[in-house]
Amino acid sequence: MTLKDVYPLYLANQAVQPNQDLEVTDKFTGEVATRVAMADPGTIDRAIAAAVEAAGPMAAMAAYERQAVLAHCVSRFTERQDELARALCIEAGKPIRDSRGEVTRLIDTFRIAAEESVRMTGEVQPLDISARARGYQGMWKRVPIGPCSFISPFNFPLNLAAHKIAPAIAVGCPFVMKPASRTPLGALIIGEVLAETDLPKGAFSILPATRDGADLFTTDERLKLLSFTGSPGVGWDLKARAGKKKVVLELGGNAAVIVDADADLEDAAERIIFGAFYQSGQSCIGVQRIIIHADIYDALRERLVEKTRALVSGDPSDEKTFIGPMIDEKAAERLEDWIASAREAGGRLLCGGERDGAMLQATLLEDVPAGQKLRDEEAFGPVAILSRFTNFQAALDEVNDSRFGLQAGVFTRDLNRALAAWDALEVGGVVIGDVPSYRVDNMPYGGVKDSGLGREGIRFAMEDMTEIRNLVIRRRPIKPPAGRG
Repeated sequence: MTLKDVYPLYLANQAVQPNQDLEVTDKFTGEVATRVAMADPGTIDRAIAAAVEAAGPMAAMAAYERQAVLAHCVSRFTERQDELARALCIEAGKPIRDSRGEVTRLIDTFRIAAEESVRMTGEVQPLDISARARGYQGMWKRVPIGPCSFISPFNFPLNLAAHKIAPAIAVGCPFVMKPASRTPLGALIIGEVLAETDLPKGAFSILPATRDGADLFTTDERLKLLSFTGSPGVGWDLKARAGKKKVVLELGGNAAVIVDADADLEDAAERIIFGAFYQSGQSCIGVQRIIIHADIYDALRERLVEKTRALVSGDPSDEKTFIGPMIDEKAAERLEDWIASAREAGGRLLCGGERDGAMLQATLLEDVPAGQKLRDEEAFGPVAILSRFTNFQAALDEVNDSRFGLQAGVFTRDLNRALAAWDALEVGGVVIGDVPSYRVDNMPYGGVKDSGLGREGIRFAMEDMTEIRNLVIRRRPIKPPAGRG
């Protein structure tokens, strides 16, 4: 499969090709792979106006009609999965095996949304909690919040776009989306499939745009919800400028995994290597901090180093490749500098650390002190650091010693310690017996502290994209007809 020479943007459900201004590069070769239309502020304004017009028709769609749209997407994505995986491999530099996995998750996400679209339930609520409310009956339902604004990141161009688009369709919210400029193709192919459906005009617009030119996605008061996935600095700035609209933020992390003394070392090593280095570590729940019990530290470190050195780096289109390029050379240079700084501060390099353009070797270090960016900030690349503990509570404290709180993993066979971790860890999710990088697309997913606000996962995103509308009924006694005893 080869990419098209040009890709349009989608304005009010229609493919539009006003220009070819955005160059999308092959992240491995650095060459221009295709060109994409860019939206200017006027186009974005028209898209928002169209979404406002579509709010009523979208809300009026029957559940089975919304479900049919989502089911069509599942069918078409399944038919086009090789094309989608290849496009992802090129635009993101994601190894082809990981690319296929993301396409599978795209399909799963839309399938879950199709199932949930007919399960938007409310509740009957008794109100006669005291004498003054006698005879009153309450009930509530969920209604679409209205036009939504979505901004998606470069690292999961398909699935993280899907986690915004699919629940919006499931509840009946029109939307405008800005995909990441470096990886817009996945969202545009989703738009191509949506354009085949009978969604009301204006139900969706997918608009590649510069960050400066996309201010309306954040500030326009016609939009009722902003959902952003990306870096913490950008996310919190958007929230500050979003005005009255609801804001959902899925931001970064420096995820930790604890490996207790009773862990299966071979299993833990296999999962940690995957969690730290899949798609070159460019995941907000990628393993960055590995906290190991002192009794097994040396043995596990040896396994981790051996397995890290064995990873195959190179062309992401090669079936054998596990480590592909980072999103660009600037990102790799930043992380190379962080590694150098950690070593100067006393951290010891165990393996890796070399860079060639956007390719950075899978890297492990140990004894990196507090205050170093590799420990305290989000690396977002193929680097992880090792430390040791002797007291389980101290390990929990070390995980919490972070401004982030997205997910954490704990390898332990002790049920009490597993439950203690669930109680104590200041994160959005705790994964027992596996790495924090594990996610299934129907589970609640999101973070605390600087890792964000709100939760994704289809049912939970649907709740964010709806509002509760209450109904109160005053009931009066039924009087018998006149003339009857």
